[in-house]
Amino acid sequence: MNDKAARPSVFFTREDANELKAALLAVGKEEGVATISELIEKAANAYVRRLQRKYNGGRPFNTAGETVTLRPGQRTKEEQHRGEK
Repeated sequence: MNDKAARPSVFFTREDANELKAALLAVGKEEGVATISELIEKAANAYVRRLQRKYNGGRPFNTAGETVTLRPGQRTKEEQHRGEK
């Protein structure tokens, strides 16, 4: 990993994590994806590009070169139920 790489934490249910692993084992080589990190990165980047097209005229969301800080951890079950971010 180079010094510019970020290490965000992500959490999956056991079922979802197993599905990711199974997908990687089944088609990772054909898709040019060798690790779970690569698979998640590709998926996340595709999703962000979709959000950019939908909400920002296809342009990147501008961080003005700043480090973006988000709240740590997962949402509580109560927050998930209420649909909070």
